[in-house]
Amino acid sequence: MTWQLWTAFGIFLGVTANLVLIPTGAIAWRLQLASAFVPAIPLVCGIWFCPESARWLIKKGRYAKAYRSLCRIRNTPLLAARDLYYIHAQINQEERLIEEAGLTKTSNVFVRFVELFTIPRVRRATQASGIVMIAQQMCGSKCNPVSVSVCCRLIVYTVNIMAFYSSTIFVNAGASNITALLVSFGFGLVNFVFAWPAVWTIDTFGRRTLLLFTFPQMFWTLLAAGMCFYIPESSAAHLGLIALFVFLFDAFYSPGEGPVPFTYSAEVFPLSHREVGMSWAVATNNFWVRHTCICMDLTESVADHYSQAAALSITFPRMLLVLTAQGAFGFYAGLNIIAFILIFLFLPETKQRTLEELDYVFAVPTRKHARYQLFTVLPWWFKRWVLFRKGAECPDLYHFGDGNRMLDENEHENEQIKV
Repeated sequence: MTWQLWTAFGIFLGVTANLVLIPTGAIAWRLQLASAFVPAIPLVCGIWFCPESARWLIKKGRYAKAYRSLCRIRNTPLLAARDLYYIHAQINQEERLIEEAGLTKTSNVFVRFVELFTIPRVRRATQASGIVMIAQQMCGSKCNPVSVSVCCRLIVYTVNIMAFYSSTIFVNAGASNITALLVSFGFGLVNFVFAWPAVWTIDTFGRRTLLLFTFPQMFWTLLAAGMCFYIPESSAAHLGLIALFVFLFDAFYSPGEGPVPFTYSAEVFPLSHREVGMSWAVATNNFWVRHTCICMDLTESVADHYSQAAALSITFPRMLLVLTAQGAFGFYAGLNIIAFILIFLFLPETKQRTLEELDYVFAVPTRKHARYQLFTVLPWWFKRWVLFRKGAECPDLYHFGDGNRMLDENEHENEQIKV
């Protein structure tokens, strides 16, 4: 959760620095680039004073260093000793559970990686985290054609790159330099302010609910932004409405698909596979999908730097030529609907679940979960919110009240792993 919040805050600081330094004249761009050095200094200094992970030290057998590390972050040595023993006992318990699951304690990272796709319970967690990570790219936030005129050359940036270069993009769309910087400031402000609601809603409404609510909103805002390209460039509404709908899109992205993927992926894996599982989920987000930024000949150096070897980097330039900017916005709007369907069918809710409960949740076969959503939840939703039948009830798929036994347990797979 804090990852999205403070990333958005950093983007906001960047666009603020751009706006503040614009009166400096010809050297403004140099100062704007140099401004990124200012927060880096306290960051480096702060990292130097951060204690090493006590858990990692204990796993390496360095108990004395682990104790000293805990003493730095606990009020008394007694509390540090208590947590030292607690972490030690937890690691031993994890090893025992791994043995009971038929795995070896000495299995290396490569074995654990293979098990992400071979153990049913872990495979379902890998699938769910992959869906939510890929959906973050599919929604258009990371690969978004933003506010350029049809006659101008088009750039597709990630959300972070868009934040830093949005002033240039809006200038190409017909805005003055100051206006473009003000619009960039507004983008950064919206991105940061609307990340805060997720702090309270992610554990109350739930991860799945946030995604199912925000994806349809991102669909229509992105589609509306694309339709605004039909407004003549000579009209003041051309730039204004494009900026408005981009801001609305960002307002729905920040509390939903912004923080949820990393929060969700960090909790779905069992302890035995959490490190490698989360690493694979982040790799899915950042490497396999995220590097799809396309730059179409705005400047040769920028294009060479940001073009990446991924599927969209091959297909998207042709799509822009054939579909134009309106079609590109419509394409990403359609991907929002696809992501919505995948999340609705294949993404279990994980809010306020213990590790043991999550083991039961991901023991449910994917096909059974999809049938439940399609033939139980969807008809209930239609009766409750379309026909307004207040008495409509939706039966739960899981029952955790009686020894964490699931509903219709006899229909589930006979899972051998309980980690």
